[in-house]
Amino acid sequence: MELLEIAALLLLLLAALLAGGVWIAVALMASGWVGMQFVGGNIPAGSVLATTIWGNAASWSLAALPLFIWMGEILFRTKLSDEMFRGLAPWLNWLPGRLMHVNVLACGIFGSVSGSSAATCATVAKIALPELKRRGYDELVSLGSLAGAGTLGILIPPSITMVVYAVAANVSIIQVFLAGFLPGLLVMVLYSGYLIVWSLMNPAKTPPADPPLPLRQKLAESAKLIPLALLIIFVFLSLMLGWATATECAAWGVLGSLAIAWWHDALSWESFWASVMGATRVTCMIMLILAGASYLSTAMAYTGIPMALAEWVGGLNLSPYALIAALTVMYVVLGTALDGISMIVLTTAVVIPMVKQAGFDLVWFGIFVVLVVEMAEVSPPVGFNLFVLQTMSGKDSYTVARASIPFFMLLVVAVALITVFPGIVMLLPEMAFSK
Repeated sequence: MELLEIAALLLLLLAALLAGGVWIAVALMASGWVGMQFVGGNIPAGSVLATTIWGNAASWSLAALPLFIWMGEILFRTKLSDEMFRGLAPWLNWLPGRLMHVNVLACGIFGSVSGSSAATCATVAKIALPELKRRGYDELVSLGSLAGAGTLGILIPPSITMVVYAVAANVSIIQVFLAGFLPGLLVMVLYSGYLIVWSLMNPAKTPPADPPLPLRQKLAESAKLIPLALLIIFVFLSLMLGWATATECAAWGVLGSLAIAWWHDALSWESFWASVMGATRVTCMIMLILAGASYLSTAMAYTGIPMALAEWVGGLNLSPYALIAALTVMYVVLGTALDGISMIVLTTAVVIPMVKQAGFDLVWFGIFVVLVVEMAEVSPPVGFNLFVLQTMSGKDSYTVARASIPFFMLLVVAVALITVFPGIVMLLPEMAFSK
């Protein structure tokens, strides 16, 4: 069989297994096993499976993954979400759109410690939706801003999705983290800019401002956010200045999270054990998926499929922009059926050779992938964040999907901006590693 025919067969097999409800990791391993049967030279598929899974699981880079997950689990069980609204609201009352900007800022702050889009969206929505509804804010815009801003959990470092991409693409985790800062700020600015424009165009739908608070009272309301802000600044500076590796930063983050939980009187044996078990379950799921993806990638490398695909794409003479446009559509379509981590591990082996041949930096491409995964999270009708908000708000799927459309389009704008101006992504990594 021709290599492209083998690739099509493996993709059809994988699609059939996933459609049949087979676990993603098992479907990946089964497809890899079938792929190994097309390899000449009597290479034992079982031995390759064992060595690939062991080599993948023993990666030191992956040590950061369970620690960042645990850090988010610990803070998820504090009173952070309740205090975040009270702490941020007094400072945003002057902006057009007023308290709806809390959704964006709160998701950005919580996203920087949770690393999960769904956890960020659910945590902030739980406190923000009832408060905004009570004060008379437009429900559609409130829902849409939460759907969009919830995706910041995987864009603003440290991010679980970024760690998975860095390991799958064999690039520096720290560089990918640093590359995510400015695009994260860009997306937050786009969201807040939209809220400002919308509120200026619809002044009747924006409640009047709360009475201004004196500076001392504002500081008192925000005081409980100071430990979290210090933890975030410490982790960011450690990465930026090269004081610590990503794994060491994750360990310090866990220690800081435990201290914050204790300071909030939320650290009990029950909450500690719940955070450990939550982190263990998520880590095991991701590690098993990564092991399956690693085996499939190895099998495809043995067959020579990635190189053949790269040569085929090269033969199409697509411009770099055309390739990025095609990949954007592909990831958004995949997002209707898969979560972000699965999308990355399923496609890395095939896509990376194409991207390399097109001349894109793999660190830049990691941020592109995270952004299009964000688009998939809020793309109607089945984006995962939409399901989260549907559950949290009690609204039907059509209402939540309609509310998310403007924020989906803003993510399209963000992808276009980083493609035309790649320096937005590469500035910080180049500054940090040019020494």
